[in-house]
Amino acid sequence: MRVGFVGLGVMGQPMALNLARAGTGLIVWNRTPERAAPLRAAGALVADGPGEVFAAADTVILMLADDVVTDTVLRRGSGAFAGLVEGRTLVNMGTVAPDWAAGLAADVRAAGGTYVEAPVSGSRGPAESGDLVVMIAGGDPEVEALLRPLCREIVRCGDVPGALLMKLAVNTFLISMVTGLAEAFHFAGRHGLDPRALLAVLDAGPMASTVSRVKGRKLADGDFEVQASIRDVHYNNRLVVEAARRAGFASPLLEVCARLYAEAESSGLGAADMAAVVRALEDRSTR
Repeated sequence: MRVGFVGLGVMGQPMALNLARAGTGLIVWNRTPERAAPLRAAGALVADGPGEVFAAADTVILMLADDVVTDTVLRRGSGAFAGLVEGRTLVNMGTVAPDWAAGLAADVRAAGGTYVEAPVSGSRGPAESGDLVVMIAGGDPEVEALLRPLCREIVRCGDVPGALLMKLAVNTFLISMVTGLAEAFHFAGRHGLDPRALLAVLDAGPMASTVSRVKGRKLADGDFEVQASIRDVHYNNRLVVEAARRAGFASPLLEVCARLYAEAESSGLGAADMAAVVRALEDRSTR
């Protein structure tokens, strides 16, 4: 029995590679075919389209950019949708709006399939090392066992869309933290302080974390090679703000962050790492 994996982007490719290296029989597909080359080298089959993946696999993992791409891949709203998902388990590991995910889960169940959501906490580095944290809703022991090579922890989050709501809660902290770290380096730089000294203080103090160390070094070096892109973080940030508004409560920090990431993306930094949000702060100070 093969497992399907659709979406081999910054996160999806190393995740799929970890499954293949763990001995999972995979059939994969990506809109950009060259992204599948390392999977072929690792022993996975490479499909010509998503329909071929669904035809060959009882369980299909999706790691796609957003709801629009997911709907397109699944041909949702057409007669072909039921043919793809009937009798199959769909594991959605991408980050999408919780309300949209609840609707997709209902459609999958109505078509005779099983829906599991399993978004992850972590960026490219943890994806490569298999140290992601998976939040899962609607799963079962077989799906959890399948995902073990990808992560160091699986946390159950109740029913769909509980895992996505949890992911947005985690992202509220992550985005606030990294944006605050960028502002700290911006503040230090504007006062002529040595960024290496700031990094040393942070590393030695109680606020040190894996995130502060990784992103702090990026800020000190001006290294914005992508781990989690400005574009993706802006998208995730909008999901948090929209979910808060729909539920009728405030999310003031993330509203401020959303404006900063929008400015960074509009200035051409969409593909850069989220630490490049410091450029938006620099632009504001210059203006």
